[in-house]
Amino acid sequence: MLIIPVKDGESIDRALKKYKRKFDKTGVVRALRSRQQFIKPSVTLRQSKLKAAYKQRLQSQEEQA
Repeated sequence: MLIIPVKDGESIDRALKKYKRKFDKTGVVRALRSRQQFIKPSVTLRQSKLKAAYKQRLQSQEEQA
């Protein structure tokens, strides 16, 4: 359970923003989505390699510009 301390006079919007940030850090939603279907380890490895290559390509383009 998440506990969000709210100070006197603090707006509800600010407290809600704190809650959302803290909830995102826990990673509950990401874990649930990843468990919805099984992905083979070879596929996850391939995806991570493609992502790394894409990031490297972007970084090299940024350095050239």
